[in-house]
Amino acid sequence: MNQHIQHSPELLYFTDTGTGEPLVLLHGFMGSAAYWDEVVPELSKRYRCIVPDLRGHGRSPAPEGSYRIEQMAEDVIRLLDHLELSQVTVLGHSMGGYIALVLAEQYSGYLKAWGLVHSTGYEDSPEAREKRLQTVSKINSEGVAAFVDGFIEGLFAPESVTSLPQAVQKAREIGYHTPPQGACGAAMAMRERPDRRSVIASSTLPVLLVAGERDAIVPAERLFTAEGEQITAIVIPGVGHMSMLEAPQELVSVIDRFLK
Repeated sequence: MNQHIQHSPELLYFTDTGTGEPLVLLHGFMGSAAYWDEVVPELSKRYRCIVPDLRGHGRSPAPEGSYRIEQMAEDVIRLLDHLELSQVTVLGHSMGGYIALVLAEQYSGYLKAWGLVHSTGYEDSPEAREKRLQTVSKINSEGVAAFVDGFIEGLFAPESVTSLPQAVQKAREIGYHTPPQGACGAAMAMRERPDRRSVIASSTLPVLLVAGERDAIVPAERLFTAEGEQITAIVIPGVGHMSMLEAPQELVSVIDRFLK
């Protein structure tokens, strides 16, 4: 089964591939469902992979104004209800991880397991909050492409920028297609989110935490903020913030082991 469902005005655009236990993959800022293109073909042999474009990104609705992470989580719940799915595993990359944290905090009944991939339970630091405002300002004054050109390479390990030019270019092209009002709305959602480290520490569900050894955006110490028998913490060597594009086979192996 490989279907692409067009959204109604309230529904996120998504892809739905494979059969088996449902696995929901949430992309990061300036991304889309296409961030997961290298891992879905393999994972969909064993799982039903549901991969949305999040609010303001890709082909999903991009309303004007600031968004809230809680709103972006509600969008995902609306999609699960539309698909009549009551028990899923959710893995969120970066911004998608902030959404996964809300799902674990407020909608844990929907979750069988969940995880963060290059993400964190911390709130934005004062410096990061200021940077979000600069992001909005740059997009408004110079456009999405100018922002993406200054943003994307920093998501990858320096070695990956040299050795994986096609992966970097793919991420760049995906970023170019982000509606400007969507990018600005999502930047403000991330700026205003609260600290949710307690959600990781208190979850009774299986939790996967995946860090990149060379991630300059979310180093392992900002991700591995709790320990427990329910928590699986993995560092993927040599990758930055984008293991799904830098080392897709390694990420598939990590996800497989966790789900088994």
